Amino acid sequence: MRFHVSLRNMGHSATPETLRACAQAVEVSPIFEGAFVVDHLFIPPEEAEGSGGRYLETLSTLAWLAGATSRIKLGISVLIAPYRPALLTAKQVATIQELSGGRLILGVGVGWMDAEFRALGVPRTRRGALTDALLETLHQAFANDVIESNGQKVIFSPRPERPPIWIGGRGEAAVGRAARYGDAYHPIAIRDVDVRERSEILQAEAARWGRPVPSLALYAPFDGDVGPAVDRLGELRELGVDDVVVAFGRYRDAAEFEDRLRCYAEEVAPGFA
Repeated sequence: MRFHVSLRNMGHSATPETLRACAQAVEVSPIFEGAFVVDHLFIPPEEAEGSGGRYLETLSTLAWLAGATSRIKLGISVLIAPYRPALLTAKQVATIQELSGGRLILGVGVGWMDAEFRALGVPRTRRGALTDALLETLHQAFANDVIESNGQKVIFSPRPERPPIWIGGRGEAAVGRAARYGDAYHPIAIRDVDVRERSEILQAEAARWGRPVPSLALYAPFDGDVGPAVDRLGELRELGVDDVVVAFGRYRDAAEFEDRLRCYAEEVAPGFA
């Protein structure tokens, strides 16, 4: 298993000092390979418990973290594709990938929060089509020096190696999307029984598209209780999970984050890495 950890880019923890300290703690960890942030832009007041509506924009945050680190992977779990223009997003992704030395992991999902779609003026009914358009653009752009957009040929440069794409979502549409475009399937808040069912569909869909079967990348919560965390890793291993994103929940500061990180690395992960 490969271990990553989720950083809070929301709420009071989303300060330059705390983010930098947490990312650099991951950087020196012997177990953890990557740090992930989440994606929200505009939270309505009634949905803001735990964050106060304070969210750092995801791609900007990862570009900043690329300059504060040199080893770890930098991930998004997950970029809400319909919120962003496809070609511009591909350019931003390529820029982060280039400047970070190829360290990006790009999670992609369709989004879910009605109020956020309304605030951005994006029809929620088109979220699947807009997500597919972004994924198609990413694959085309990272495979060709010249691409066509709106009837015009343009140069796509810099063109580093395409980052791994992890597809989020729990439904069958997400599984099909992962099989067609993804390198990993990354559902969030999903039952193990559903993971097994989706894995079978994933294999069939990947064969239909003539692509390798995407790997599995799942979250694992850790509140400091070692026993349940070890048991959970055993369950994830039985499911065939390759990448684990560990979530510490709300931490007060970098010191609390580092304590959780050290505990997980020393008492939970050994035997699974």
